[in-house]
Amino acid sequence: MVPRMKTVYDEEIRPKLFSEGEYGNLMAVPRLVKVSINMGVGSASQDAKELDSAVDELGVITGQKPVIRRARKSIASFKLREGMPIGCSVTLRGAKMYEFLDRLITITLPRVRDFRGVPRRSFDGRGNYTMGLQDQLIFPEVDYTKVDKTRGMNVTICTSADNDDDARALLEAIGMPFRTDR
Repeated sequence: MVPRMKTVYDEEIRPKLFSEGEYGNLMAVPRLVKVSINMGVGSASQDAKELDSAVDELGVITGQKPVIRRARKSIASFKLREGMPIGCSVTLRGAKMYEFLDRLITITLPRVRDFRGVPRRSFDGRGNYTMGLQDQLIFPEVDYTKVDKTRGMNVTICTSADNDDDARALLEAIGMPFRTDR
């Protein structure tokens, strides 16, 4: 089954961007490459159960098993030693990526209280967009009765665009709700 957002991209967005932009051929039009979701659990060094619940929640949100991330070097002030688990991450590609973005844009972001749009300045200069979510409870898949602590996460959308303007045009065409004030 082909995801709805992939069909819309192939049939409507890609030809529209090709006609508006200065691309040599249809394959040069920017596309989505991957979505990376990272959840840092700093208190996992004291309590291993927090990391387990974070892994379970991220797995429910994305539909894919997260990878546990470990500290690269020791930092004494954070009581952190090299190799200790400190977070989890998931990289989505293909159909799961399109399904996640569809749910994020149409269902999850409108559920955020006092939501005015995502910031326009969160591009990295190479066509990738990163946004931070402060609470995992905005996702409808998460059962709020089983959540022991709210955790934030970073969502990075990687595109094949060479610059921020092309990536912004792609994300606006997909339906990303950017702020209108700035």
